[in-house]
Amino acid sequence: MQKWIMSGLFFAACAFAVILMFTLPGREQVAEQNSPTMPTVEANPAKAEQTVKANCISCHGDQLQGGVGPSLQQEGNNHNAEQIYSIVTKGRGQMPSFKDKLAPDEIANVAMWLSEKK
Repeated sequence: MQKWIMSGLFFAACAFAVILMFTLPGREQVAEQNSPTMPTVEANPAKAEQTVKANCISCHGDQLQGGVGPSLQQEGNNHNAEQIYSIVTKGRGQMPSFKDKLAPDEIANVAMWLSEKK
């Protein structure tokens, strides 16, 4: 009887391990989530400004002067485009993530636009 119980527990543990192997994210997925890769896009300042007006001014102000969020008027002095892309994609502090609201190309365009503000 004890052999059957131990065999059953062993089988359950093996089944659980197999399920975890196929459902947990891999090392590459975790690395991508921690450090998203900025896609290559052609800069479009007008489109970036439109995206910022639609998504950012409520916290960063209509002139990017700051408010609830920090001023972005000279953001290029503080962060490069890749860093800005990562911040907007993942969020930071009180800033929420925009990865589910904006396409990666839109975020990259905004990041490039903001990185030029010095």
